[in-house]
Amino acid sequence: MAGELRDVRRARVSVALVFAVHGAVTGTFVTRIPWIQDHLGLSPGQLGLALVFPAVGASLAMPLAGRIVHRLGARTALRGLLALWCLSLALPALSPHLVLLCLTLFLYGATAGMADVAMNAQGVEVEERLGRSIMSGLHGMWSAGGLVASAFGVLAAHRQVDARLEYALTALVLTAIGLVVSRGLLDVRPAPEEEAPPRFALPPRAALLIGLVGFCAVFAEGAAMDWGGVYLRDVTGSAAGTAAACYSAFAATMAAARLAGDSVVRRLGPVRTVRLSGAVATAGGLLVIASDTPSTAIPGFALIGIGIAVVVPLAFAAAGRAGSNPSQSIAGVATITYTSGLIAPAVIGGIAQASSLTVSFAVVTVLTAALIPTATALRHRTRVHRTPAAPAHLERTG
Repeated sequence: MAGELRDVRRARVSVALVFAVHGAVTGTFVTRIPWIQDHLGLSPGQLGLALVFPAVGASLAMPLAGRIVHRLGARTALRGLLALWCLSLALPALSPHLVLLCLTLFLYGATAGMADVAMNAQGVEVEERLGRSIMSGLHGMWSAGGLVASAFGVLAAHRQVDARLEYALTALVLTAIGLVVSRGLLDVRPAPEEEAPPRFALPPRAALLIGLVGFCAVFAEGAAMDWGGVYLRDVTGSAAGTAAACYSAFAATMAAARLAGDSVVRRLGPVRTVRLSGAVATAGGLLVIASDTPSTAIPGFALIGIGIAVVVPLAFAAAGRAGSNPSQSIAGVATITYTSGLIAPAVIGGIAQASSLTVSFAVVTVLTAALIPTATALRHRTRVHRTPAAPAHLERTG
């Protein structure tokens, strides 16, 4: 018993570091997107088209993750998928033209999505064995990893380091770190008689409802991240530097809320936490659409960040308890949330074109308010184990 508890605690540290590595890949990539645009001479429209492909790749590949985890085991699958995701970072900067850039970004997104499903399934497993909430903190580690890596990316950009060199070196370093830190993961394996999950299958109905909760949160996140600065510039008339600070306020408050979120979840439970989160995000949205100065709009975006921070981690945790195959349920929820992130910027732009950005963020506010009644989908359920006769087991790492 003591040995198993020690393994679970070790796995908690390992999976937290895996989340940080995963976030670091994203943080590295996004800081050098301007370099890629300049290097290939892409127009804003061409760059926007290329940046759709990571989400498309992730959405299409995520349903495969459950089968990979079933075949290889949780630890081996996650180590392999994380390594592929890290190595894929080197590809976009090596692309000589738009078509190949789109292809490499598709692969980048596909490996990102499959690793995302596997690491969230591992996080849910560790959370179940510990008997207390850790998923918000794990996603906070993802945000922290991204922020740290983006700082190095900004430094590299300032020193005019070639992104091909930066991406390649960072990919190798993060791959090595990922392989080391993932050694302590739980080696969860299916029972011998358990059938492999289908390559592509709809998630359980409960997971679909959970996915809708995640959809609302990720839509608000995508809108705030991609359009917050534009909103400050065009609606409140702020300067470029002040508009850029909008993202910083949003990202920083969301990361801080995730790191602190588990203590709130333990006190209130997932349903009441999401209801409170929806209320906070809705208050932020109302503040944004009522603002005519940056001094009120930026706090509004910060409140949106605080409000939606823990929703997606809780959605993944609930998905892991929604069926007999956690990876499949998590893949379903992740696919829905990624799709939300894919369409949100375009929908916001379309509404703004037809009316105004204020109306666009009124829609965002309605979606955050929808978190309050739909939070019951995250009610804690007892995990349906794979087979009663042969539950998943632990193996010590060597």
